Amino acid sequence: MIRTLLFSTLYPSSVRPSHGIFVETRLRHLLASGEVETRVVAPVPWFPFSHPRFGEYAKHAAVPRHEERNGIRVEHPRYLLLPKIGMNSAPHFLARAGLAAAKRLIASGYDFDLIDAHYFYPDGVAATIIGKVLNKPVVITARGTDINLIPRYEKSRKMILQAAKECAAMIAVSAALKDSIVGVGGTAEKISVLRNGVDLTLFHPEDREAARAKYHCGRHVLACVGNLIPSKGHQRVIEALPTLPDVELLIAGRGPNEQDFKELAMKLGVADRVRFLGVLSQSELRWLYSAADALVLLSEREGWPNVLLEAMACGTPVIATRVGGIPEIVTVPEAGVLLDASGPADIADTVMRLRKAGPDRRATRAHAECFSWDATTAGQLSLFSQLLGRC
Repeated sequence: MIRTLLFSTLYPSSVRPSHGIFVETRLRHLLASGEVETRVVAPVPWFPFSHPRFGEYAKHAAVPRHEERNGIRVEHPRYLLLPKIGMNSAPHFLARAGLAAAKRLIASGYDFDLIDAHYFYPDGVAATIIGKVLNKPVVITARGTDINLIPRYEKSRKMILQAAKECAAMIAVSAALKDSIVGVGGTAEKISVLRNGVDLTLFHPEDREAARAKYHCGRHVLACVGNLIPSKGHQRVIEALPTLPDVELLIAGRGPNEQDFKELAMKLGVADRVRFLGVLSQSELRWLYSAADALVLLSEREGWPNVLLEAMACGTPVIATRVGGIPEIVTVPEAGVLLDASGPADIADTVMRLRKAGPDRRATRAHAECFSWDATTAGQLSLFSQLLGRC
């Protein structure tokens, strides 16, 4: 039995059940193998008040110190994160909190074999600090922004490269992300590509008419799912709507630019065809995907966007930009269409082309079925065993 400590700030809690859900999902499939035991240390920023008027900060305060999710014990130690100026100090405060939690686990009788860290900065950097103190090998999984954006900052890049040097191995969720790690300065031989899968039991087609009735859909429906920030490209879909008069857009997610997007829809005269649904649970997302005629993801950068696989598993084709790992997902016409340009005219033309000659939804589902979690689980078991000298 391999004993791991999963370490990441990207992990769900009872207060934020969708936060980092992809990390928990990968772990649950790994544990289902019966060959791994784990504990989770998922630090959250310290904040003194849990009153709702403090918004996201209040949610940090409300997260319990200890909880059990899906049979997995999770510790949520607090670490100091200074707003706006804490980027460079975050790994050190995170490591201090994580080290104390790890020592408590060891003292309680859970002496783990390795640290399974997710997200390179600050989590992976902090994990290598903890690993050095405890003499434990560290595996860091890169997920996207941690490699595609954060290394643009000099101090962060230096810490990421140091962590890449000191860790035992790295995992990239796409071949494109592996190339990005190498481009930053990482060693290719230390990187395994283990893509995310999709839960084919959770994400499956619901009855189309029932799904459309649930969301009161009367037109051709596009869906966008993700944080409401410019880099996800939701605003570009809104900008295309004036030339798509019989199309409505359903947007699931929250973020700092929600009001900006609403004002854009008002300005363009399409507010009556754009609905903001807030954050939806995964089971609710299944109904949204089933109601939609296409999922649109126009990101500027991505690692391995799970929403594409989720939508396809529900039979919904996708329209997405050709960035990051997306071309490794949208590989056949049955999956949808890749965009090289994402101006309003390009988007509108693609929507109309897909509408006229879209794939059979059963074929889209069949493509998603190629992306189970089995290969990823096998890859993790092989990697961990090699590092521990067990094979």
